[in-house]
Amino acid sequence: MPLQSGLVNNSQSLVKVSNLDKAHKIKMKNLVILVSGSGTNLQRIIDTIDSGEIPNAKVSLVVADRECYGLERAKNHNIDNVLIPRGKNFSSELSKIIPENTDLIVLAGFLSILKPEFCENWIGKIINIHPALLPKYGGKGMWGHHVHHAVIDAKEKESGATVHFVTSGIDEGEAILQKSFEVTEDDTPETVAEKVHKIEYEIFPIAINKVLGN
Repeated sequence: MPLQSGLVNNSQSLVKVSNLDKAHKIKMKNLVILVSGSGTNLQRIIDTIDSGEIPNAKVSLVVADRECYGLERAKNHNIDNVLIPRGKNFSSELSKIIPENTDLIVLAGFLSILKPEFCENWIGKIINIHPALLPKYGGKGMWGHHVHHAVIDAKEKESGATVHFVTSGIDEGEAILQKSFEVTEDDTPETVAEKVHKIEYEIFPIAINKVLGN
């Protein structure tokens, strides 16, 4: 009987070693996040990675195109962060610092337009969240409150948010995930913005998981 007991223990040990082996082979996905503002969507991504909602991933770098609180959020979580002033050289400077092992570049409230060459080099690996139901209210100048004012002025019956791939055409990439809500007669640009933010926080992690293959 003692011998049988020993065999069982050895078997359990082998299983534990095997599981440990598998754990070591799990590849962490590296995310680079681009921000321009307060970084609430960045914070949402960080929180969902920490909770395991986005598994086997980490934010390896946060890049801002202007001084903003998004950089402070990165510092608070000990995430490498860089400020590259917005302008015609932003994309070329960004190319120099993005780690080669980056799996996904996420535009989270990022307002600069990336150069077509940069987008082509990272095709299928850059996503953005837009505060409207694309293809409506997309394109140059359509961001933040500009979108919400346009929605109210047009008396739209619905609005929402879209996560999409980034291409050389502004807001023209394939939609990954989209969710809508009803716009009522009582809504204002401010209340529409609040509703959009709630949807963004909901669908962004889901879309990231989808692109990463989780």
